[in-house]
Amino acid sequence: MKETYQLPCNIAQSLNIVGDRWTLLIIHEILIGQTTFNQIKKSLEGISSNLLSDRLKYLEEMGLITAKLYSKHPPRNEYTLTESGRDLEDVFHALILWGKKHLKKCYKNIVHNTCQHEVQMLYYCAHCEQKVTVEDLNIVPVDQTNES
Repeated sequence: MKETYQLPCNIAQSLNIVGDRWTLLIIHEILIGQTTFNQIKKSLEGISSNLLSDRLKYLEEMGLITAKLYSKHPPRNEYTLTESGRDLEDVFHALILWGKKHLKKCYKNIVHNTCQHEVQMLYYCAHCEQKVTVEDLNIVPVDQTNES
């Protein structure tokens, strides 16, 4: 995949990895248990086999998934998410909640297993051990010289 954005921005650089058409949907399918090429292809109506194959190879190169051969003849892989890939689950949850609020037709919601009521995302400061409101957030540049 080509690097679309040359901006010094976490959002832009993340989109360089997962922003191509179908990429997030492929990761989501693996997250929810569709782990073979055929399962993913069947779930994502309209994706071509070539494009799915290219995206899976790219996601493996980027370290978001791993492929494990489960059949030699013909060669078939099972795909699993790496820790980096699994960390996108919060992104999917945020998109579901955004869709619940803003889409004309909502398809999913996130509920608490115990009481079946809707949940919301919140921010938490591990240092202060407190919930943090959006108003109390600040996006700051990372000092590149002090990164390890």
